Amino acid sequence: MKLKNKLALTGAATMVALFLGLNANAARMDMVDVSNNNGYMSTAEYVSMRNEFGVKAVTVKISEGGTYKDPYAASNIANVQAAGMYINGYHFARYATKAQAIAEADFAGKTAKAAGLPVGAVLATDVESQEANSQSKATNDRNNKAFMKEIQKFGYRADIYTSGSWANNKMTIKSKTSWIAAYPFVPAGKNWYSTNHAWQWSSTAKFRISYGGFDVSQLNDNYYSAGQKSTVKPTNKAAVKANNRKANKNTYHSAASAKWVKEAKTYTLKTAVKLRASASTSSNTITVLPAGTTVKTDQAIIQGGYRWVRQPRFNGFGYLATGPASNTLEYVKSGATHTYYKVKYGDSWWTIAQRNGLSMTTLANQNGKTIYITIYPGQRLVVR
Repeated sequence: MKLKNKLALTGAATMVALFLGLNANAARMDMVDVSNNNGYMSTAEYVSMRNEFGVKAVTVKISEGGTYKDPYAASNIANVQAAGMYINGYHFARYATKAQAIAEADFAGKTAKAAGLPVGAVLATDVESQEANSQSKATNDRNNKAFMKEIQKFGYRADIYTSGSWANNKMTIKSKTSWIAAYPFVPAGKNWYSTNHAWQWSSTAKFRISYGGFDVSQLNDNYYSAGQKSTVKPTNKAAVKANNRKANKNTYHSAASAKWVKEAKTYTLKTAVKLRASASTSSNTITVLPAGTTVKTDQAIIQGGYRWVRQPRFNGFGYLATGPASNTLEYVKSGATHTYYKVKYGDSWWTIAQRNGLSMTTLANQNGKTIYITIYPGQRLVVR
């Protein structure tokens, strides 16, 4: 959850400031949480999270206190489900008494219903406010219990989100419950909070077509990815589709702002590929190059949801999409010469892939691995 006071409350978070993507020994990106701080999130962005990074659940902010409704809750819920992922919600708690906890639960439940959060989803209480900090452990336990009991009346499953420094200090956190935030993650092969439902291990994770840093969590069981319907009918399907068309167009426009980079290579096509007049799937097809064709390229770019390369021709240039947004290559490099990268401490699949103009999936595939396999300092990876 993107709130300034979380860093203050999560003890280790002030130690260092470093990028925490998929580090060499990093935890999994099973779940992402989003709020109004992330702005409008399109279906395309959630699909990218699912396909390229393995995200399977998203937890969206629903409400805060007794009056605030997250303006992006409804679109987030509809678009996450359209992307085929599990959806959950959270309420940022401001309650200091049992009566306030019940009132906030009623407000959160009604707001979640109106936003389209499906019955059976988790609606967690996010307990990290100054109000809770001023209460005793016993009072917080009583208030949290009241909130969770009330939220279940709306058909939602309850849980508590809090920081590691507050767990069993400011409130009781039992095994096989709760969602705990503790970072920065230091690769040491340790699975923090493995007996709880989920462990949020970074607030700065990056996703390829989404702007800014995101909170990511590893799920230790299926509490946040089960017991709910995976799809719902949005209240206004036409409006959601229109918003998605606009958002996807803007997203790809942002991706298109990347610069062409030099890529003087020779490839042999594994499959037939369309050679186009420009780097766009809507541009005219110059010809269809059959499998086995040798292609020499001079530049490459990620644009319009695809990775494109440019082929110099006698009368200009031709453009080939090497694959979808995940950059899965449709051709292979000729010859046996490769360029290698030596893994350094702190490297991740993400940082190495970005440095070499690849997707994580492509980088892993061309090394005979998956992005979930640990990489270690000193290893050599094929990057060209």
